[in-house]
Amino acid sequence: MKSKLEYIWLDGYAPTQNLRSKTMVRDDFDGALASCPQWSFDGSSTRQASGDDSDCLLQPVAIFPDPDRVNGFLVMCEVLNADGSPHRSNGRSTIDDDHNDNDFWFGFEQEYFLWDPNINAPVGFPAGGYPGPQGMYYCSVGAHNCHGREIVDEHLDISLEAGINVEGINAEVAAGQWEFQVFAKGARRAGDETWICRYLLERTAEKHGLSINYEPKPLGKELDWNGSGMHANFSNSAMREVGEEEVFTKICESFGKNIDRHIAVYGEGNEQRLTGLHETQAIDVFSYGISDRGASIRIPVATIQAGWKGRLEDRRTASNADPYKVAAAIIRTTKEALAA
Repeated sequence: MKSKLEYIWLDGYAPTQNLRSKTMVRDDFDGALASCPQWSFDGSSTRQASGDDSDCLLQPVAIFPDPDRVNGFLVMCEVLNADGSPHRSNGRSTIDDDHNDNDFWFGFEQEYFLWDPNINAPVGFPAGGYPGPQGMYYCSVGAHNCHGREIVDEHLDISLEAGINVEGINAEVAAGQWEFQVFAKGARRAGDETWICRYLLERTAEKHGLSINYEPKPLGKELDWNGSGMHANFSNSAMREVGEEEVFTKICESFGKNIDRHIAVYGEGNEQRLTGLHETQAIDVFSYGISDRGASIRIPVATIQAGWKGRLEDRRTASNADPYKVAAAIIRTTKEALAA
């Protein structure tokens, strides 16, 4: 039987990369990652190579069943140069966790807008105008306030069928705005699953004539509408096991000393969202606090209740950020804090 392998990668557009994919048809494929061959593509068409030296390589790193295709598979890939070295656009290769998938855990809360390209606005917005003010859309029920549920439910179903560890979904604060949450043990796995979940979301919306808007402030800084983030929840073994407030304080203080490092990879246009309003801290200010949704880093009350064992939530990450690069920055700063 022939199998359809959808090779998925990130292009070279900067600072925000885009998903790309193409299909390989194979005979008698056994479904194993090790059986996925390395492939190539025209990097001159994706801003990853010049026309006179255009070959880039696709190295499979994760595989998932494709719920929308008979005998189909989704193959997440890293982009390599022709000599096998990581391409400059390869954020996954920057993760320094010693391949210890039992140490750093990540949970990404991915917000986004379902976008109607015909009116260039979120679903639920009237053409050329605005719906009622924020307040009734968050976790809403009913057609007056809840827009696009059938698409979101379809995406949830196929993501779970693909083996993505989606832990929940909900309608968000603005009309047409939604969120899904992905958790994984290991930074690379968390990035792989989040990107594949994004891919499935794009493909699901495509079938309904809609697009997905990941801009952090698509409705404009001057308007009183929430932006979209990708809150990054993270922990390592010390945070989960030691049980000392000092561990969390050291980590938070280290993040405060490295604002530029994190903001550099936390998403294009994030200054439009991180204004100090709408449950955010200002982009050039750092703060942390227990259960504080207006802080840069929130210390969940569950971490306190567990005896200072658990996770932290970096709330600055924008919805269009690359989870690989976000994880790499978080790991680096956390390691520096605990090594000091």
